[in-house]
Order: sequence, then structure tokens, then C-alpha cells
Amino acid sequence: MPKRILQGVVVSDVQNKTVVVKVERRFTHPLLKKTVRRSKNYHAHDEMNACKAGEEVFIEETRPISKLKRWVVLPREAKA
Repeated sequence: MPKRILQGVVVSDVQNKTVVVKVERRFTHPLLKKTVRRSKNYHAHDEMNACKAGEEVFIEETRPISKLKRWVVLPREAKA
């Protein structure tokens, strides 16, 4: 099964080797037929502490690294 890749914005980079990424998804409400925006925060592993708050990043699903971290930040070269 392929690993999921999500795109989001770094909300927090305070922790060491960890960033919090806000991922927003859009879908049509089944009854109202209106576009709804929902967002969720993911803790992602950032080995080099390279990401800063406000940056757009891609994160990839991985094995559990800690209690909350199940995602890793992809390097900039891998996205292009």
C-alpha cells in the first residue's frame, strides 16, 4: 500500500525535531451541497529542524516515531 502524502502549512516549530503541520481538506457537504473546509494538525518529524512557521511543506506517512508522530517532513528536492 502506498504511503499517503499531504500538503500543509507549518503552524509550530518550537519543539526539537518536530513541527506541527495544519492540513486543510475541502469537500462538498452531502445534504447542503456546500463546500466545507476542515483542517487538522499533524505532528511531523523534522530531523534537521529546517522548517519554520508559515512554510508550505509536504509530509509523508511513516512508522510511529513517538506517541504523536506518525508523519515525516519530505525534503524540498523530493517534492519537485
